[in-house]
Amino acid sequence: MHIESDLKLDFSDVLIRPKRSTLRSRAEVDITRTFRFRHPGSEWTGFPLIASNMDTIGTTRMARALVQFNAMAALHKHYSADTLVEFFANEDSRNTFYTMGNTDADLEKFTYVKSKAHLTKLNIDVANGYTENFLENVARIRAASPDAILMAGSIVTAEMAEALILAGADIVRVGIGSGSVCTTRDLTGVGYPQLSAVIECADAAHGLKGHVCSDGGCTAPGDIAKAFGGGADFVMIGGMLAGHRECGGEIRYETRDGEDVPVAMQFYGMSSDTAMKKHYGGVAEYRASEGRTVDVPYKGCVSETMQEITGGLRSMMTYIGAVRLKEVPKRTTFVITSSQRDKLFNK
Repeated sequence: MHIESDLKLDFSDVLIRPKRSTLRSRAEVDITRTFRFRHPGSEWTGFPLIASNMDTIGTTRMARALVQFNAMAALHKHYSADTLVEFFANEDSRNTFYTMGNTDADLEKFTYVKSKAHLTKLNIDVANGYTENFLENVARIRAASPDAILMAGSIVTAEMAEALILAGADIVRVGIGSGSVCTTRDLTGVGYPQLSAVIECADAAHGLKGHVCSDGGCTAPGDIAKAFGGGADFVMIGGMLAGHRECGGEIRYETRDGEDVPVAMQFYGMSSDTAMKKHYGGVAEYRASEGRTVDVPYKGCVSETMQEITGGLRSMMTYIGAVRLKEVPKRTTFVITSSQRDKLFNK
């Protein structure tokens, strides 16, 4: 048994301190970034926000909507192979990650789709990124796709971030149990405060010319700003995008004045009972559900939420004098909130 006594922080534990700035308007800042990736040597420019590959979030409709903001999406892995081939033949897929798991069936499906479509962005998604089998699979997919941008996770520690990058990942997904409908921390006791995980993994990844994607824990635009401030190159969100018409959740209607009006949409974790029954016929006897199912208010088009996210990020940048998104980590100073300080230091 070992106990780490160093202070670890979540997004809710801190605020970003404002600084003097010469910026006069939010319109002066640039929220896009250009990345050059370690393994393929290719570049990508855009707004580095990624819709999660949850089946209610990572839909083809969401991908098409977010490409209008030059943002990204990771499709969920439960689409049929033929549907994926058709989608990736379209220009609207240019900012979209093909998602696969770690099983032989995932590899077989990937091989088929890859033979029919040009896949430039890959996302290998597992709940536990600490197995040797996962590292071996990352290396295998890298060897089979030398020109693709490869994202892999999830992990929360610096040493594993380094291992994944050396195995072939360009982007490491950081976050275990931090999602709004994930119950891994409650069920297993495993996890890591998200902001500290991002800071530590980014430090390790950047030293190897890799990148990190903060996955989970964002409940408001300010959390996305904090993730970028902590060194995240990309931020993946699920719950903040839930409830929109581009999502895949079941819609609940109410009759008002004789008309059926959408009022709520189902949102659930990918290890929840709902997801397991939908895709696998139920929860296997050797495991337990690690996700919850909730109804979220129906929000209409995702463009309004994206406007709120980008507006909040632009505003944060004017508060700290960052003209470009790349400058945000260098200009960010976090302060621990007073209420949280009392809790953390038992005062």
